[in-house]
Amino acid sequence: MAARLDSCEEFSDVFELVKKTAEISLGRRRSGFMLYLARLPQNIGAFHTMGTNGIVMNRNALDIVTRGAGSLREINAYVYSTLLHEYLHALGYLEDRDVRRLVYNISLDSFGLNHPATKLASKGPDSLLQDPRSSTQMYPDLSVDVEMVPDLEKSSRNYIS
Repeated sequence: MAARLDSCEEFSDVFELVKKTAEISLGRRRSGFMLYLARLPQNIGAFHTMGTNGIVMNRNALDIVTRGAGSLREINAYVYSTLLHEYLHALGYLEDRDVRRLVYNISLDSFGLNHPATKLASKGPDSLLQDPRSSTQMYPDLSVDVEMVPDLEKSSRNYIS
């Protein structure tokens, strides 16, 4: 499973692993999601509004991770952890404390102790964002533009055109 995550190049590939690992660990699955990238304040990595099928990921944080990460493996670990966290909320796990624990446990079971996704789940996503508490230039653009990521769930596409 770790090799699959490490080689992902699209959000849809990572999200498929999110759903698969959550289902293996929890026996629960949900589909029909859409992913949006938006420039959010620094204290919000992503969010899912209960009752919707949308996940909004912070484009500013993702930009920092893609510029500062040492490898595609670390970027994928960040995307996986962030999407898994929000996906678990969508499955009905409401408390952040419980969700953080589940993200760690699912990552550990799926990828092992030394994988960047497990380490990230242990330390928290801010560990890849340098020092978010002191950076004033971390999120310089808080514009309202929102980008939809097409085909997040290739498997949920309708086969009738």
